[in-house]
Amino acid sequence: MSRQFVTEAVMMAIYGQLLVPRSPVEYIVPYTTVMELYELRDSDEPLMSHAEDDQHVKLKIRELIAYFEEPLNSKKINRCLNIPWAKSSGILLGSHAQITIINSVDNATYGEAFDPIETELLLTSQREKVPILTDQFELIQRIIEGGVPVQVYDIDDFDFAMEEETFRSSH
Repeated sequence: MSRQFVTEAVMMAIYGQLLVPRSPVEYIVPYTTVMELYELRDSDEPLMSHAEDDQHVKLKIRELIAYFEEPLNSKKINRCLNIPWAKSSGILLGSHAQITIINSVDNATYGEAFDPIETELLLTSQREKVPILTDQFELIQRIIEGGVPVQVYDIDDFDFAMEEETFRSSH
């Protein structure tokens, strides 16, 4: 059984270790975060504080976009876009990682406390009963302070999150 997390597509570009986990993992990614990759690619705003890191991440974003645009992957993604909450079939990202795109819908459940993409992450996590994986400390704080009923892991705790599920499922 593979471990599942809800996350943003850009996390795959920023954190290469997500693509080479030690055990199987599935990332459930809201489609709007895939579209966000195009905005990040075309933006002049730096994503990382060091120019060298920023160039590397932008290259990885371009590679991820190209991968999603490959005919088979594009077909998988486009199939889920006609129905709210439909999921694509898995798109492999190496030997142990795959992405499933979900056509999530922001219904403003969390109002002003969370932006539309954060809301989609929360709703997807609740709907799929899968924890969120993020690098946004402020988001984690707002989830905890707001009492939002989701499990969330900081990306720095990725290895722990993977081990915790293995521990849970074996006991």
